[in-house]
Amino acid sequence: MSDARSFQVTCLSPTYDVCVVGIETTIDIYRSVPRGADSFDVRGTCSLNVVIVYNPKGVDRPQKGEKWPLNKDIKVVVSPIKASTQLNDSKVKVSYYGSQGKELLGCAILYLTNVAVSLDVDVFRTGLVTRGVRGKDTWSWGQGGKGAILLVNCDRDRNSSGVSDREDTGAPNAADVKDMSPMILTAEGPDEIFDDYKVVLRISSSDSDKLRVYQKRRYQYIKVLGKRQVSYKVKRDNLDEITFYVEGLEFPDVDFPGLVYIDLVFQKDDDGSTMFAETVVFRVAPWIMTPNTQKPLEVYVCNVQSNAEFVKVISDFVDKARCSLNMVTYGENCGDRWIQDEMEFGYTEAPHKRFPVVLDSPRNRGLKDFPVSEVLGPDFGHVTREPQDSSAVNTLDSFGNLEVSPPVVVGGKNYPLGRILLGDSLSKTDMHMNKVVSDFLHAQQVQAPVLLYSTWLLVGHIDEFMSFVPAPDKKGFRLLLASPLACLELFKKKQQEGHGDAVMFEGLGKIEYTIDDVLSNKCLKESSQKCQENIDLNRKIMKKELGLCEKDIIDIPMLYQCNPDMKCAESFFPNMVNMLVLGKYLGIPKPFGPKISGTCCLEEKVRSLLEPLGLRCTFIDDFTTYHQYMGEVHCGTNVVRKPFSFSWWESVINAGPAV
Repeated sequence: MSDARSFQVTCLSPTYDVCVVGIETTIDIYRSVPRGADSFDVRGTCSLNVVIVYNPKGVDRPQKGEKWPLNKDIKVVVSPIKASTQLNDSKVKVSYYGSQGKELLGCAILYLTNVAVSLDVDVFRTGLVTRGVRGKDTWSWGQGGKGAILLVNCDRDRNSSGVSDREDTGAPNAADVKDMSPMILTAEGPDEIFDDYKVVLRISSSDSDKLRVYQKRRYQYIKVLGKRQVSYKVKRDNLDEITFYVEGLEFPDVDFPGLVYIDLVFQKDDDGSTMFAETVVFRVAPWIMTPNTQKPLEVYVCNVQSNAEFVKVISDFVDKARCSLNMVTYGENCGDRWIQDEMEFGYTEAPHKRFPVVLDSPRNRGLKDFPVSEVLGPDFGHVTREPQDSSAVNTLDSFGNLEVSPPVVVGGKNYPLGRILLGDSLSKTDMHMNKVVSDFLHAQQVQAPVLLYSTWLLVGHIDEFMSFVPAPDKKGFRLLLASPLACLELFKKKQQEGHGDAVMFEGLGKIEYTIDDVLSNKCLKESSQKCQENIDLNRKIMKKELGLCEKDIIDIPMLYQCNPDMKCAESFFPNMVNMLVLGKYLGIPKPFGPKISGTCCLEEKVRSLLEPLGLRCTFIDDFTTYHQYMGEVHCGTNVVRKPFSFSWWESVINAGPAV
């Protein structure tokens, strides 16, 4: 908003000035009044709006043929309708009268050159720049909200040097510019006026590392703002409109709420006095996770030489689900098979563009280079958060410990993009996900994270006791929870039916257990009871934080065995909740449970729970390739999924005023 200005006029000589289209400016008609004058009249050319402002309680409006009284409570306000085509082509004439408006005593002439100056962005989030609107300096959430959006330019269109475009200091190309938000500067008026007046774009020093602004000049895009450059005198080149391109450089984070501002200033070149100023605001688009219920597009799996049969089965399964498969070679994974732990796929979106973005975990094992070297590329972004001290990275920083729910409604509050779920110790003193990672996830705002208790597990990842699958009803999904109690009840039922001698792990070369063995194993039963208590705690948390009821939850039979001090547990048999979900197709770890009449009773039970939902269960043998290394099918795969159709900016984040 510009500071208030006033045109000073006199009857002694004409006054010349510049004004901005749409901006109201007061004419000081009282500075030089002819002696004896008691009234006045004012007229303006058709390019101007001239308005008399007065208080009707203290001033009577003149009748036809009468003049306005010279009363200090009366003001004359002028605002241009359109830009001038020539210097001084707009005129205001103030006529002063005496003898109660009957004698003309003098005239003051004001010549104006009108300039249309504005900075416009996509305020209404249509994908197109919105022209001539107010309130460009505020940003509001929700349907009907206003404010422009900026993508973090974190894909790689510019080169193949191993860095994203936001890290690259070179000039963008045409493909890269499509990721940026357009911003149009209008500077319309006689070309000569811009010899004496300048148009300046400015950003704050604190925003200079959050965005860059480019102007196309001849055959390349020149950076004009950002990275220590906080002010730019616009090279107008006699153009009435100039398009700039703005890119984000940083996602929202604990020290960056996501809002960046660009100021437009129109000022005199000699003394720097401001004639007009306005501000536009952008919100940097967040990184968004996609849940199991979103359509799968591409599946990743690692070939580590010893898992050829597993990879073949996964390939066939992916074909059945009509997805594409990205097989990560040994040269790319360096023997690291846990691709779920290395990265999490999500996306970022603005009205004009969206693309997938991989969040790279700080675990940095064999796959540490893969997200940058093989995933980052044109229209596929990359972001990471790593602590300064690499020794501070722990198992909770692996992304088997990072999940997101489908959309939920909790106590009347809508989470249309679901809620992020993080494993934690739920204790101030024990292990947590690194703060730089969890702060980043919280700062995205649109998928408000929930902490679950996971450190009772040896590996400590939440995908060891939970998963989500789609459902064909209004709810749209079911939460699957591992359940030792459900497993023991199933085994007791089979024992009562006379199948106590049915064998687990048959033919695997592992110690075989009968149902009788399991039910009589005191240590295993105590472990299961303790683990059930921990899972029940998470059940309680998720019912509260995800707005779930019991019918939304399915208990999947599972047993865990704890170490001697009962502090950490691991899966006793392949963990069926740790599954690969591809639409209605479920790739479930084969449990090698007790066979009765040639059928695994655990598989049979899971089919009876899930297939009525229209889901198709495929049990995949991962025993020697993943389970024995304390992981399962989900741990060894990763999925790129279709983004939500819901636009994140329509979320209702808070009920406070626009910012």
